[in-house]
Amino acid sequence: MAQFPTDTWVKALRDKLNTDDQYAQIASKWEGDILFQIDPDDHFQEIRKLYLDLWHGKCRSAYLVNDGNGQNAAFTLTAYYGNYVKLLNGELDPMQALLTRKLGVKGKMGVLMRSVPTVLDFVRCCREVTDSFE
Repeated sequence: MAQFPTDTWVKALRDKLNTDDQYAQIASKWEGDILFQIDPDDHFQEIRKLYLDLWHGKCRSAYLVNDGNGQNAAFTLTAYYGNYVKLLNGELDPMQALLTRKLGVKGKMGVLMRSVPTVLDFVRCCREVTDSFE
């Protein structure tokens, strides 16, 4: 378990994704890296970016982006810190967050919509490694 959104959290998520049989099966056809951009709000005062390279049910790398430039990921998910907290606490449904733009997406939305089981299981794994918030 780890504190979101830290380097420890993204590494714990990598380890979870690489050892979770259910995720491996559901995401076996997924190809695409993801950049989480956490935007500041009243409870979190900085922009933070977390990168995950996801490929066929495994996470090939995961890290906190320190250079401020981010990665050229297939998908960039952007939300205020508070919306990420709600998502990880189970107070905000991932698909509802996407459709209501509480979670912005840069990338091919059609791929996400055709991959709903993968998206939902990815969020399950995120929730299971989160025990607190920065």
